[in-house]
Amino acid sequence: MISLENLLKKFGSTTAVDIESLNISSGEIFGLVGNNGAGKTTLLRLMLDLLKPDRGFVRSKDKPVYQSEHWKKYTGSFIDNNFLIEFLKPEEYFDFIGFLNEIEAVDLKLRLEKFETFINSEILGTNKYIRALSSGNKQKVGIIGAMISKPEILILDEPFNFLDPGSQSSLKQNLRRYHEENTKTIILSSHNLSHISELCTRVALMEKGKIIKDLKNSEKAMNEIEDYFKLPINPGLKPGVTE
Repeated sequence: MISLENLLKKFGSTTAVDIESLNISSGEIFGLVGNNGAGKTTLLRLMLDLLKPDRGFVRSKDKPVYQSEHWKKYTGSFIDNNFLIEFLKPEEYFDFIGFLNEIEAVDLKLRLEKFETFINSEILGTNKYIRALSSGNKQKVGIIGAMISKPEILILDEPFNFLDPGSQSSLKQNLRRYHEENTKTIILSSHNLSHISELCTRVALMEKGKIIKDLKNSEKAMNEIEDYFKLPINPGLKPGVTE
């Protein structure tokens, strides 16, 4: 579904992403974990053609994302508030997304109803512009906006940021249901290992731009990643894949 080949991105003398090869298959819930500055957000931005690589390719369905816009038809994403149109009200924002994706008004209403618990009467019907919402509610608007078109690939960067515990739990339920009902590919990044371990079928650990562990989710795998975070970072650690 998504493949990386010889991918490199630098900012000045700092290497943000340096990945020789990575393949994410259809139907996976792929979790990307790492310390702040590990390169997670940069990697997701490369996947979405928001940054141009210095070398290599990101391919979606075997086509480089920067050479074609085919992937935009089946990809939904939320990276940060720059994805929002803050002078709109949430209802207007969702209507706009529905218009772009040719979703009928009745169908859009039904899709939004599935997020009723997540919205929790704090977003719709408040007559507030998005810019006036709290950070947590802006996060919710962005996540819902990424999901209501039912994209084949859903990419979310730190989706649990700014959310209270109840909203975090509701988001997990919505993501599980979305994956079960649609068998879609979901790519999440987080520095919170517990959220990733609860949701993901596969977990990759990123440090200093490299994927240093790539594991199928299991108790043993999560213990291995947790142990890594307990140790000082070893600059000489060689990237590798463990099954």
